[in-house]
Amino acid sequence: MDPDLKTLLADLAAFGDAHDADGANRATRMLNITPDTGEFLAVLVKATGARRILELGTSNGYSTLWLADAAASIGGAVTTVEMAQAKIDMARVNFERAGLADRITQLGGDAGTVLRGMEDSEFDLVFLDSQRSSYIGWWPDLQRVLRTGGLLVVDNATSHAPEMEGFVAAVRRAGFTTSLVPVGKGEFLAVKN
Repeated sequence: MDPDLKTLLADLAAFGDAHDADGANRATRMLNITPDTGEFLAVLVKATGARRILELGTSNGYSTLWLADAAASIGGAVTTVEMAQAKIDMARVNFERAGLADRITQLGGDAGTVLRGMEDSEFDLVFLDSQRSSYIGWWPDLQRVLRTGGLLVVDNATSHAPEMEGFVAAVRRAGFTTSLVPVGKGEFLAVKN
């Protein structure tokens, strides 16, 4: 990884932690993944050869940069979806600063609506770090846009296990091969068979 990108990622992690710790910022929290989760995502991208990546929940672009840097090393790219315009703008600056803007397509709007407009089997890897209560409603489209053999990665699987319970059960009922990995706030992995 480029040293300048490492510095930017460290800066973004520190900013996210400080911002989210201030109670006055509750409505605009960054809710970034942990650095070890970023490393884990990069390994998953490279190990699976995932060149077409979808991320739901951009925030300030911290996780997107981990995904995009790994994807760029194998000729891939990331499409990321965010609803909050302030976060879209903040992420855009971070993507340009990292020199990865050409590897990232930003889409604004409701993730469910965006998902419905996407092609079947469009993605090799889908990373969910968004509104957990919406995942079950998105499930039909998540299955549809993920290619056979593709990997679904869901953040907060242990930190918010009760909220994730119904979604995790639906994924398992659909016949996906699954695993819960205790990295960061917990990563639920599911491979589409």
